[in-house]
Amino acid sequence: MKTSTEKKKTRPLWKKILFSLVALMVLLVITGTAFEAIASYQGAKKFPPEGKLVDVGGFELHIQQQGSGKPVILLETGSGLASKSWNDLPKKLADYGTVVTYDRAGYAWSDEATTERTGRNIVQELHTALKKEKIEGPYVLVGHSLGGMYARLFAQTYPNEVKGLVLLDARPEDFSKETAHFFEAAGLDPATVNTPSAGTLSLLKRIGVIRLMKNSILPGLPEGEQDRTINIEMQPKFFQAQEQELKNLSDLEDSIRDQSLGNIPLTVITHGIPTDATAVGISAENSEQMEKTWQEQQKQMLTLSTNSKLIVARKSGHFVMDDEPELVFNAIKERVQQTKQ
Repeated sequence: MKTSTEKKKTRPLWKKILFSLVALMVLLVITGTAFEAIASYQGAKKFPPEGKLVDVGGFELHIQQQGSGKPVILLETGSGLASKSWNDLPKKLADYGTVVTYDRAGYAWSDEATTERTGRNIVQELHTALKKEKIEGPYVLVGHSLGGMYARLFAQTYPNEVKGLVLLDARPEDFSKETAHFFEAAGLDPATVNTPSAGTLSLLKRIGVIRLMKNSILPGLPEGEQDRTINIEMQPKFFQAQEQELKNLSDLEDSIRDQSLGNIPLTVITHGIPTDATAVGISAENSEQMEKTWQEQQKQMLTLSTNSKLIVARKSGHFVMDDEPELVFNAIKERVQQTKQ
């Protein structure tokens, strides 16, 4: 018979295995966290801000100018996209005025915001940065996707300073209302499409998982762009900012609903290659209906101004500036030149 002391020393095999696995996981997390901290620090030094950091009230926005003269061409990115997503477009436009690109709070080189990520705050922060840098209008606004809604709100908030607007496959304010049930039928959150939470993504970033998976997360990108994206753009502050922007989407939609921009020169550019929503689990029939709704609402945005035109980018998907950069460049240039007449 075993004594009580001998029983205490005897541990079932499954407990030993479980203890070893837990210990191994803790070790991996600690090692991964240390590795990621060092790699992020060293990686960030390779990609210093290309523009200037401007204080907008307790935190700084990264804002970059190219070119000179009037008008000022403001480029507003879509959800999850940093200022580098414009590729060579700012450089080409710089021959026709002052081109401004920037990163919204939490994105890329900009600080995490101390304010809620509402459309009103985002627009005000950009305007504050422009005034501090003495970048005065007239402005021609270019907004892609969600950025198109911010551009519209900027034009609505500062109407006397805006002389042109180009919407690149911009999200209409009623698209969520008309299509939410399609996402819900597929078991998807209409705002996030069931992407992992900011907390989950931040944890994966901090323990080095995202860095290890960069080739599968960022397929096709050159190594230099992968490194910049991992070290500068895919940070915990970005995941939080993007999530908060999407949570405030309905408020942003309400702020520009029933909008009228008078006779401001407006160009609406919509994609010509249908979006295939079956990739996220939506049925083919519902995907087709969503595409029809998108195109109908793109045409409806022409009523925002009495001086508007629609361009269908036949060879483009949602990222028109990547698929048909020359078409986008010419559309912006046309609106810019009109301000000089």
